[in-house]
Amino acid sequence: MSSVALKESKRVMELCNACRYCEGFCAVFPAMELRRTFSDGDLKYLANLCHNCRDCYYACQYAPPHQFNINVPKTLAELRLETYEEAAWPAIFKKMFKHNGLMVALIHIVSILFVLFVTLLFQNSNVILGTHVGPNSFYQVISYAMMVLPISVLALLLLAGMLMSFKNFWHLTGGRLSELKNIKAHMQAISDACQLKYLAGGGHGCNYPDDRFSMIRRKFHHATFYGFMLCFASTNVAAFYHHVLDIPSPYPFFSLPVLLGTIGGIALLIGTSGLLYLKLRMDPMPASKKNFGMDVSFIVSLFLTSLTGLLLLIFRSTPLMGSLLIIHIGVVVGLFITMPYGKFVHGIYRYAVLVRNAIEQSHEKT
Repeated sequence: MSSVALKESKRVMELCNACRYCEGFCAVFPAMELRRTFSDGDLKYLANLCHNCRDCYYACQYAPPHQFNINVPKTLAELRLETYEEAAWPAIFKKMFKHNGLMVALIHIVSILFVLFVTLLFQNSNVILGTHVGPNSFYQVISYAMMVLPISVLALLLLAGMLMSFKNFWHLTGGRLSELKNIKAHMQAISDACQLKYLAGGGHGCNYPDDRFSMIRRKFHHATFYGFMLCFASTNVAAFYHHVLDIPSPYPFFSLPVLLGTIGGIALLIGTSGLLYLKLRMDPMPASKKNFGMDVSFIVSLFLTSLTGLLLLIFRSTPLMGSLLIIHIGVVVGLFITMPYGKFVHGIYRYAVLVRNAIEQSHEKT
């Protein structure tokens, strides 16, 4: 039985397909025009192809208060949330998307308290509040095994959850696994994703946070995305230093891991702060209230991960190091736990639909 979001998405897409005024704004409308009818899979695909640039909402002559009540960004946002729930693996965690903002906040608080509790089991407060410098100073507060092994296990579970959710999502949107062998489609999708191509709307930017065209949202997204990737690179380089080069942390400021992490952390702070500012100032009419908590909690989670990491770098040679290390590890654990069951999945699914879009557009050209 079709959900309310599916029925409304079908109604909206059928009317939009008859009008086609917005065909130059983003990838959704050219993909829509390839269809005469819309299956549930088609609608879920189009919903996730939408980058919420909102250009179509302000250009539409049938938008509220018109009786047709066409609100493409809001309609597709609500269907996107449904696909997140449907694709989640294991299925028991689908409920995480209900009241997601509250759930993410609680998990982060519990994660920090859990790391503190486990640390206190093996260390006394004098060690946590003491000053530690030199090689392996972090491990004097939290041992290497206690720091690395649980996060490594969590990362493997995260990867498994992401892969299974990706597979579920691909089937939900009507894709066949054999299509994923198309290398050209992946190259085009990577290019589109790295440019954040469709956050440019029709070329002049998003109508976000209001009806004026602007590239600011795209720039903040770039800062967030590349900041996150630099931090991820920093972690991997540090692991290479430790395990291959046998150079223990903490590393000097001008070492590669620290430079990557510092630049990435600052970019993340700028990007997430900007996105949160825009989110709080946005026009609520083309927005889905159901998605607001999930969006904000993910932005705040990334912000806190970056902030606590940078504070740990600044105060690592002071008595604050132990407390900041516990808080930072707790925030990272919370981020890892919630990644497959929060807004982070939109990046995975959006890449999937960009691959499919590239396949469809290549078929159309031939």
